[in-house]
Amino acid sequence: MPVEQFRDELFTYLMLQHFRTAEAVAGARYRLVYRGETEQASFEILLSLSDGVMESYAAAAELSTRLGLPLKLLTLPEAEASRFEKQTRLFDAAYNLPVKRKLEQLPAGELRTLMRRFIRFKSTTDPRIRAKLEPPPKVLSADQAEQLAGDMLAVAEFYQLPLDYLLGIGAMENNYMDVRGDLQHSIWKRRPAKDDIVLERRGGRVRVLNYSTGVWQITRETLRYAHRQYLKDKRDYSKLPEHLRPPAALDVNEVRPEILTTYAGLLLRDLLDQFDGQVGLAVGAYNGGPARPNPKYEKGVRQVASYARGVLERAAALSGESVLHRSWIGPR
Repeated sequence: MPVEQFRDELFTYLMLQHFRTAEAVAGARYRLVYRGETEQASFEILLSLSDGVMESYAAAAELSTRLGLPLKLLTLPEAEASRFEKQTRLFDAAYNLPVKRKLEQLPAGELRTLMRRFIRFKSTTDPRIRAKLEPPPKVLSADQAEQLAGDMLAVAEFYQLPLDYLLGIGAMENNYMDVRGDLQHSIWKRRPAKDDIVLERRGGRVRVLNYSTGVWQITRETLRYAHRQYLKDKRDYSKLPEHLRPPAALDVNEVRPEILTTYAGLLLRDLLDQFDGQVGLAVGAYNGGPARPNPKYEKGVRQVASYARGVLERAAALSGESVLHRSWIGPR
């Protein structure tokens, strides 16, 4: 039974792993198969159902509803089913090779390409996309994922940040998609800034909207803090690509997504400095604030960071080659 079809090999393997864990079906197994040759190859994920016919139709209908995908049942000859099983084992072997180079040892160009695919994968499998919530977040295109990957690499290098944890924060916050959050969140202040959205006034104080913005879910007030830190920062910002350099004046209603990536990096660097380089506390404080680091959030980021590192380092063991190019795979 076809589940989904893709053109990118690593992206397809990540989707296979996702279906195996998040969309498991009792008595069934997912297969990753390919059709065509090398650069023209297409990759498909199939679900093999081993139950009786009536049970298979029921499983297909249930899965189709859950995934929001049109599925159809196919009867495969035993020889073809065996070939698909062998193809799947080959991909499992290829993407579980021993790690040869750590994340920190990968060239920027190679790392950017791998990150692009990971970012797109996380965006595509966001639960809000599958559930078709309204309005649904917009899945990143390959070009958007490539741009974000490059920006994250530049920001991580400039502020000397652990890249795997930066990837973890981006995934935890919004799976790298540009969506506003905490739309009803507000705070009380003594006086409003000129670009504040005032909700009410009482007792000489004002309550203003403080929603979160973009990939990194930075609140309006935290943006102001980050910008003040930027103005005091003694680093040489000419070493950052021009599109990542914050403006001299901040307008919290109009902040470009790439500038938000710089602010996110600056905030994480500031927290790492406050906590003497203790990554766990700094990451927890990114969500809960320096006074109350959030251990649950830190655990989630750490898990994603570990997963991202493993995915990228194992994929890098192929040295940019397609599995279909590897001589040890055998005849196609």
